[in-house]
Amino acid sequence: MRITVISGGQAGARFIRGLVDRLPHAPDPAELTVIANTGDDLSLWGLRACPDIDGLLAEISDDPVSASSAVAGELAALDVHPQWYPVTDGEVATHLARTAWLGQGATLSEVTARLAERRGLPRRGVRLLPMSDVPVETHAVLDGEHEQQAVHVQQWRHELGAPPAARFVVAGMDRAVAAPGVLDALREADLVLLAPADPVLSVGIVLGVPGVRDALRGTSAPVVGVCPDLATLAPSLAAVGAEPTSAAVAGLYRDLLDGWLTGTDDAPTRGAARWTTRQVDLARPADEVAADALALAESLRP
Repeated sequence: MRITVISGGQAGARFIRGLVDRLPHAPDPAELTVIANTGDDLSLWGLRACPDIDGLLAEISDDPVSASSAVAGELAALDVHPQWYPVTDGEVATHLARTAWLGQGATLSEVTARLAERRGLPRRGVRLLPMSDVPVETHAVLDGEHEQQAVHVQQWRHELGAPPAARFVVAGMDRAVAAPGVLDALREADLVLLAPADPVLSVGIVLGVPGVRDALRGTSAPVVGVCPDLATLAPSLAAVGAEPTSAAVAGLYRDLLDGWLTGTDDAPTRGAARWTTRQVDLARPADEVAADALALAESLRP
């Protein structure tokens, strides 16, 4: 059973962890490929950070990195900026290693594979891929008194508190190509899941990589999306003119979905859309939600 998941953000990472915890209890052995959003990547203090990849590494690993924050405290004491980005000592070590390896000529895919090996992901049957080896960064465009200003999406979230954005732009997407293995993982999957992550700033960025959306349209695997926490989505959905509802989020994937797992009753059913909707309690533990997503996807296999 080859399962491919498109993911990003903390909620997506928790869902992946739940999926990893659930797979050993599945009736068939499974291989899990996770395609991570890299639109949140940024450079800080001379180091390259990949928040969504690092969140997945931390969540899936049984050997978590240090959660102490001595480095962050020292940076603040030295008045080194920016200070709005949350970082732990273990994450600084990861950023140092990534920056060094990238500087030596390794691709982001190669670096991610090394980090995944260190965290034990292959032993758990997980292959972690960045969406692209080309640097891509998402920015929020904000209306100012006299002109618009673009800020990195991480700064928009952590320092500014996600104020209303006129739109989002993805620097580097015009040069991006899917990382090695990404398109094959979608085309050759038995099941494809869209994690309960931001459909605009996480999953949506991955879908913007040339070839990814076409690969999903062309795959013979059922594609099942899981509705994210709607309470957190209003700022990003508003920028694309969508309401924070399950139906609106599903609509952003309307050309891709075969199934939609939702926690509300406002999502369109088979009569109003081309996909099958199943309503469950999405507030349950992540492994139970993952089991529901797998069950829905299995029910839709030819």
